[in-house]
Amino acid sequence: MAIDDNAFIKLNYTGKVKETGDVFDTTFEEVAEEAGILNPDKDYHPMVLAVGSSQLMPKLHEEIQKLDIGDKQTVEIAAEDAFGKRDPSKIQLIPMKEFKKQNIKPFVGMPLTLEGNPGVVRTVDGGRVRVDFNHELAGKDLVYELEIVEAIEDNEEKIKGLIEVYYGNPNLNLDDVEIEFDDDVAKIKLGILAGFDQRSSQEVTLSKFRVAREAYENIEEVEKVQFIDEFADESPAETEEEEEIPEVLNEDEE
Repeated sequence: MAIDDNAFIKLNYTGKVKETGDVFDTTFEEVAEEAGILNPDKDYHPMVLAVGSSQLMPKLHEEIQKLDIGDKQTVEIAAEDAFGKRDPSKIQLIPMKEFKKQNIKPFVGMPLTLEGNPGVVRTVDGGRVRVDFNHELAGKDLVYELEIVEAIEDNEEKIKGLIEVYYGNPNLNLDDVEIEFDDDVAKIKLGILAGFDQRSSQEVTLSKFRVAREAYENIEEVEKVQFIDEFADESPAETEEEEEIPEVLNEDEE
């Protein structure tokens, strides 16, 4: 029985480049460590996936929808259905003087971002630097080892899963996230540390929008999502000390 479009599942996966077998992403810590791609800031566990969402590439979603809870399957994704073919127009020659202006010494393999587009330095030749803005997996056929662990029924767990995928703030602790449902409104408090975010307000707003959109498009009971920033004075309340009234002794007059 195929998985329903609006279902939420827990998914384990390992993604490899078909030609070389190199692992580029996984939900298993031991696999990441063996492949040399272990990220100490990442929690390795099954990811929460809204099956009908845009979390993964469309072709991979199609393959997942053919499976059932508990299934394990290896699927191949052609380059054109994955990260696309390599585009020669995304390879640029940048004058060395542009790097010198910013006191940057480019080297082969150096990651950089230009006008919001991530790229990597391919060659440094005299006065020119060749930068490739293609996705690192562009032009490569991929293999995914998939395991559908379980279905998720609890709406709070669904939304926390979306927050983990889309919000992307290392200061965020999901245990501190509070979610309250008021009729068809999901009210989300991310916790005080979520405010310590080094991204621009535009990026943070976009992350929240992605969480909200996937929630109201894929959770039947949710029509609206509110993010609530709450700050409270955690210092202990000051109490007035009781004024000590001295005892007065009255002497009888002789």
